[in-house]
Amino acid sequence: MARSINQVILMGRLTRDPEQRTTSTGKTIASFSIAVDRGGDSDAADFFDVTAWEKLGELVVQYLAKGRRVLVQGRLRQDTWDDKETGKKRSKVEVVATDVTFLDGPSDGAGSNQSSNSNSSSQKTDDVVIEDIDDKPIDLSEIPF
Repeated sequence: MARSINQVILMGRLTRDPEQRTTSTGKTIASFSIAVDRGGDSDAADFFDVTAWEKLGELVVQYLAKGRRVLVQGRLRQDTWDDKETGKKRSKVEVVATDVTFLDGPSDGAGSNQSSNSNSSSQKTDDVVIEDIDDKPIDLSEIPF
């Protein structure tokens, strides 16, 4: 028998700064939305509301802002309710994030220059390349583990 699967992976840019709130039980929630380009020649995008709970939500609020690129992994959740004004049933689908990967550095957001990125890469140490490798077999008794 097949199990149900509810998993979503989205990559896009934040359309607004994350907002943080606390539930009545003291849990932290961060809410934000992302725009995901549809690709092709058009400038069309799809927009998704995302929530991140507790520590993940705190990190999102601390490090992300409008325009930053992210990779969001999570599940879809649909909420339904009765509209108090019209009495009609309403529903909303949102992404509940289980992981948010920050794809930009703080200065790499939309429209920023890349100069700080090149400065940080020039401070890295050069990789060591070993050129003299012989073809002798490895003596396994010399390995310490």
